[in-house]
Amino acid sequence: MPHTDPTTGALVLAATPIGDSRDASPRLLEELTTADIIAAEDTRRLRKLADRLGVDVKGEVVSYYEHNEAARTPELVTRMAEGARVVLVTDAGMPSVSDPGYRLVSACVEAEVHVTCVPGPSAVLMALAVSGLPVDRFCFEGFLPRKQGERARMLATLSDEPRTMVFFEAPHRLAATLSSMAEAFGDERRAAVCRELTKTYEETRRGGLAELAAWAADGVKGEITVVVSGRPSEATRETDPASLIPEILERAAAGERLKDVTRDVAARTGQSAKVLYDAAIAAR
Repeated sequence: MPHTDPTTGALVLAATPIGDSRDASPRLLEELTTADIIAAEDTRRLRKLADRLGVDVKGEVVSYYEHNEAARTPELVTRMAEGARVVLVTDAGMPSVSDPGYRLVSACVEAEVHVTCVPGPSAVLMALAVSGLPVDRFCFEGFLPRKQGERARMLATLSDEPRTMVFFEAPHRLAATLSSMAEAFGDERRAAVCRELTKTYEETRRGGLAELAAWAADGVKGEITVVVSGRPSEATRETDPASLIPEILERAAAGERLKDVTRDVAARTGQSAKVLYDAAIAAR
């Protein structure tokens, strides 16, 4: 049974599955079973997850979401200071990453309440891993503004960003967002649209931003994560296109599709994929 112990009060940020409930870790099941309090973004979704996992939730369940987190945070911090172990879960993935959590973590740090984490599924990291884009350096930008003008201004501030960028987007805004990205970053900038990660209809679509925008114009469904390559360095952008053709032909001869190779090299060097493709065809 959950119980309050003044020596063990803590906040546990617990990652939940982003689609496939089999991704739940043994530690998540243990924390949900033994927590004194579970603060959930949606209590109904928590109950459904617990049922799927076969977890008997014995602790108190309270809601903790965007519109009540300011009021509920002091109450939870007080309970933890008194010894309660509070597990925070959101609808999917890691709390505080584009979800409620940051305010509570900050308050716990200020009150010197222990904060720990149950690691687990993350749409950001999974999309990066499967994107095929550089992952040695990246930044997470969350959701872009909904209004076109505000979105364009935000993207303009990222036009010189050298790191791979990760965004969340609603499916009905995806085509407009990709078009705005193409205007800000260039039609040929490489990107990946990751849809329904870990779910039955999981799909990753890779290509230039303009190409992806045209694909999305027909309508896309599901949870969306967009990964966009960073701006190539000045050194790579100034590379003579002719000097890249031997690498392209070598990779194509080894079995890669010529169009895929030219797009990859174009993204890395800032060259036009069409120019490289035409030059490679002529050199064959």
